[in-house]
Amino acid sequence: MCFGIPWRTAFYHANITEPLMKPLFSLCLLVSGLLLTSCRSTGYAVKEKFGIEKRDILVSDVEAARDSQEDAKEQFASALEQFQSVVDVDGGDLEKKYNKLSKEYKKSESRAKAVSSRIQEVERVSRDLFKEWEKELKQYQSAELRQSSKQQLQMTKKQFEEMLATMKAAETKMTPVLMAFNDQVLYLKHNLNSRAIASIQTQAADVTRQIEELILDMNESIEEANEFIKSMEG
Repeated sequence: MCFGIPWRTAFYHANITEPLMKPLFSLCLLVSGLLLTSCRSTGYAVKEKFGIEKRDILVSDVEAARDSQEDAKEQFASALEQFQSVVDVDGGDLEKKYNKLSKEYKKSESRAKAVSSRIQEVERVSRDLFKEWEKELKQYQSAELRQSSKQQLQMTKKQFEEMLATMKAAETKMTPVLMAFNDQVLYLKHNLNSRAIASIQTQAADVTRQIEELILDMNESIEEANEFIKSMEG
């Protein structure tokens, strides 16, 4: 009863008094967390039986995050092109152009969410991988091999953290770009005329600059991801 419906509603229907609600709710969250951890462990175990280690899963997830950023970059570039075609007003049906721009914004928003989701998955798998790697250092009988593995772990973590920082920096810039982009779309929605278009030229230039900078940041992030993948596969 702790899942699928509001916890207060569940406990009221169960005739549980208010003082007991929060402790029981906390227990539900704890159980939920344990179940998720157990599911992840089971998933890893199944994949490892087929020779797929956490290292391989991390590489695959980084590739997926890189690809989602590539998709987002291309979508933002497409949205920028459509945006410029509207604010430049070179004739034609302005309402049709606005409708296209609105669709581009929605696609950009969806791509941005996909990027964030992929980055979260990369972070989750990396935590599990590095935790396991650290734990297994204690299993070495050879001090020399243990030290070598420890150095490799430290180097891999450092490179991963640099790549992740670049990814998250690009991710962070998506939100203000989308917000500024949405402002322009909303304004155009109710002001589809040349005078209104002319009044937002300065702001439009700022949106254009933000999107162009975001695309550059994404290119850097994609390159960092490629370098990390190469290092893990080498």
